[in-house]
Amino acid sequence: MKRNKKTKTINTEDTRSYLENFFRNNHLRSYTLKNLCTRLKISTQEGREAVHAILDNMADEGIISSMGKGKYQLKLDEEYGVTGIVDMTSSGIAYIVVDGQDKDILVESKNTLHALNGDTVRVVPFRKRRNGVIEGEIVEIVRRSQKKYVGELELANNHGFVKVDSKKMPNDIFVPLRDLKGAENGYKVLVKITDWPLTMKNPVGEVIDILGKAGDNDTEMHAILAEYDLPYRFSEEINDAAEKIDGTITKQDYAERRDMRSVPTFTIDPADAKDFDDALSIRKIKNGVWEIGVHIADVTHYVRPGSVIDTEATERATSVYLVDRTIPMLPEKLSNQLCSLRPNEEKLCFSAIFEMDEEANIAREWFGRTVIYSDKRFTYEDAQKVIETGEGEMKEEILTLNNLAQILRKDRFKKGSIAFERDEAKFDIDENGKPLSVYYKTMKESNQLIEEFMLLANRKVAEFVGRKKRGQKHEKTFVYRVHDDPSPEKLEDFKSFITRFGYYMTAEKSRAVAKEMNKLLKNIHGKPEENLISILAIRTMAKAVYTTDNIGHYGLAFDYYTHFTSPIRRYPDMMVHRLLAQYLDGGKSADKEYYENQCEHSSAMEVRAAEAERASIKYKMVEFMMDKIGNEFTGTISGVTEWGIYVELCETGIEGMISLRDMNDDYYYFDEMAYSVVGRKSERKFTLGDSVKIKVLRADLQRKQLDFELSE
Repeated sequence: MKRNKKTKTINTEDTRSYLENFFRNNHLRSYTLKNLCTRLKISTQEGREAVHAILDNMADEGIISSMGKGKYQLKLDEEYGVTGIVDMTSSGIAYIVVDGQDKDILVESKNTLHALNGDTVRVVPFRKRRNGVIEGEIVEIVRRSQKKYVGELELANNHGFVKVDSKKMPNDIFVPLRDLKGAENGYKVLVKITDWPLTMKNPVGEVIDILGKAGDNDTEMHAILAEYDLPYRFSEEINDAAEKIDGTITKQDYAERRDMRSVPTFTIDPADAKDFDDALSIRKIKNGVWEIGVHIADVTHYVRPGSVIDTEATERATSVYLVDRTIPMLPEKLSNQLCSLRPNEEKLCFSAIFEMDEEANIAREWFGRTVIYSDKRFTYEDAQKVIETGEGEMKEEILTLNNLAQILRKDRFKKGSIAFERDEAKFDIDENGKPLSVYYKTMKESNQLIEEFMLLANRKVAEFVGRKKRGQKHEKTFVYRVHDDPSPEKLEDFKSFITRFGYYMTAEKSRAVAKEMNKLLKNIHGKPEENLISILAIRTMAKAVYTTDNIGHYGLAFDYYTHFTSPIRRYPDMMVHRLLAQYLDGGKSADKEYYENQCEHSSAMEVRAAEAERASIKYKMVEFMMDKIGNEFTGTISGVTEWGIYVELCETGIEGMISLRDMNDDYYYFDEMAYSVVGRKSERKFTLGDSVKIKVLRADLQRKQLDFELSE
């Protein structure tokens, strides 16, 4: 390219040729006019205007694309690059999750093209960093996520900004005055993003719901639900439809059902439970043989396919359990009244009934609709007292069932079921929702009693439908709960990781892995590394999902498994009830595609509900520590990373982080091989299981984060 120094003009033809070649050779990046003029060594205003004109012509001709913010890039074919989903971080850096690729593509904030978390984008990788991370640039937003955001409104003169709670949104959302919908300063609101021009720093949104005053308990719990796009109320139409349901048990109902009202029957549930969807019955048939009934609320008797209540339940797919409340899948008239197996009331059920000897061998099974009468409502604590003392109401029934449950449990683990059991955090909460204390609920024999008979019913129902009968050509469509084998790659990473703590696993696949995993979980019990290794062990496993394609349940070591026992709170159980009834009546196989779509939706909603539950626990833990800023506690190091040390407090089990940037007595670095944080000068080492004294530094309710600092 030639430039006439005397006239300070440029040769248009040569400059265009240079730019075309330059863009072709650097087709993965975008450049500003300033970048290009610097490369062309053009510094005059006249020269810059000439280059700008050339670029505009090239853009008009479709050779390059204007990327916004004055950037230009070679126009790429639609097939160029890869399509993925944005996983945004609080810093604005995005990771693009591409289906079928093991490694995500990192995109710096300046190259995100204003993409938002959950957006489907086209990204072009342009380099591989030394650490193996692939970096790219988003070149197109294929489809915007419909995600709504929750945050606190801060009002200015003629507009507002919403400070978003989610770490997945690094920017505040600008809301014009006309779109505030009457929301007041300091209120939590739900916002929908309407636009984000490339020329603006912040996205533009509108308020679509006002949740209440920030900091109020109801507001914050509703905010968590809204953040995960979960419902927090029923419409009047749904409640009205529920109120109109007639709960009368008719003569026809009695005639069509097996009458179990005279059999000793009871429920065992948490002390604060309001919906009782399962009951057990037991009676002796002859010496050494028992008839045991697993009775499940017959929800589908009241909720008909296609009704407004069924449509709502399909969409919700599950009840959601936050720290201080349950957001039911079904309206209260159904969940807490008609379908709740309350004591001293006749109830309609769908039951699995087994004849079982004293070694828990099953001689006969029966599935069908029943009518029952629950004689007693036990809490887990009530039943546990009977088990431990051998005294109390219905002691013979409870002790017999407990003995059988322990045999079933022992046999299940012998066959390769994995013993993943974690204590559950619970809170004592006052009338305003303020947490007063934290405690951990442990599984005892009364819990195991219920668990084993629910597992038995779920397994046997799945076997009944799933196993081909004589003369049956094709498997019938059914809803299974499946759990795949762990991926070989994740398993190898896990096996390598645990060697740092002196543990080893040699098994490669199938039940041998499960056997060694159980041995490992037993060996780490009560040790400093237990929490970390057990969490990583769970993450090594595949996720359990609903599907019509049965592959068995690896974690439970069952060839057939479904969810039959909780139709009040899980929609897949309602689908199972309907399919089982259809096949018991001799019906044809159901539409597989329809049920598979329902399974996928239910699996996704289950994940979302679990995330909301964890968020509510984190919120209450941070709230519990709000008045303890500056207080000193003893804790145990529960994790170490390149950015900080995680400490679990001995008294409450609450976890917070000591950021390495707050440790200013030395330069600390993460020693990955030793799984420690080490001071470069002092060589002071912090490793998993170490006891440390900390002070509470910060408690951020909005972000649900606790920051600690070393107290010495």
